[in-house]
Amino acid sequence: MSATHPNAVPPFRSRIGRDARSGFPAVPHRYRLHLTPSCPSSLRIAVTHGLLGLQDVLPVTLLPAVPDAPDGGYVALRPLFEASAHLYPGPALAPVLSDDWTGRIVSTHAPDIVQDLARRFGATTGRALHPLGADARIEEVGRLCDRGINAAAQRAGRAGAGGAARDDALAALLRGLGSLERRLTSSDHLLGDHLTAADVQVWVTLVQLDTVHRWHLDAEAVYRITDHPRLWSYARRLAAHPAFAAHLDLDGIALRHHAHCRGSEAAVRIVDWPPYAPSARAGAGTGAGIDTGAGTGAAVKTTG
Repeated sequence: MSATHPNAVPPFRSRIGRDARSGFPAVPHRYRLHLTPSCPSSLRIAVTHGLLGLQDVLPVTLLPAVPDAPDGGYVALRPLFEASAHLYPGPALAPVLSDDWTGRIVSTHAPDIVQDLARRFGATTGRALHPLGADARIEEVGRLCDRGINAAAQRAGRAGAGGAARDDALAALLRGLGSLERRLTSSDHLLGDHLTAADVQVWVTLVQLDTVHRWHLDAEAVYRITDHPRLWSYARRLAAHPAFAAHLDLDGIALRHHAHCRGSEAAVRIVDWPPYAPSARAGAGTGAGIDTGAGTGAAVKTTG
């Protein structure tokens, strides 16, 4: 399981602005996303990009599921990182939003990238994924995903965890899931009747919970996690949407996880994800403009 803190500050965090005075104006075809959908942060951005229909505005370079550099980063991204910060010491990781005009990185911070895609490039698509006035509620859902679900699931499944520590972590995880379950009692989406960035983050969190964290939990814990019928029905409903399904790289997620970690798989799988993945939807037109095979391949591939 990843040891990276979910709220760790990334090394690059500039923003796409409203106009040229910002330094990074929202100019079509100027920027590029470098993503690996096996990574939850990249998956969140890829789904947002697809929902906003930005394939012809902001191209995407898809990276292999498993980083290929000795330091745990990507060989293909190293020139970008070194051009953006002299003698950059860390691994060159995705996600990255880069500026093709300067050959430098704009941002590696997923929440900022998602907001800028929605606010600066998505305004003409008619889909308000990050509507004005909703920032606080979207951030609240983000904290619940990061701390109440991801971090709690990691603690509950950590090697050697047991007794009170395991029980406390599992209880925190179930409280987080219960909070989301209650939010879906009276509406189809977390913030009301319309899909927003909060729904994208929760869906990615649920995918991560079932495809990664579940490997480290026993069957009894997984049965308790499944006892949130509205939430998992909601996850399946979103998975059937083309913009979500096109980026569900189950093989890539498995490769990435098992490259770093070994666990005993719980006997219970929460959602039958494979029918929603691109390989099961071939010919249905759900992945138009997206190279869905890049997650498990060895080469970097470009779309858009």
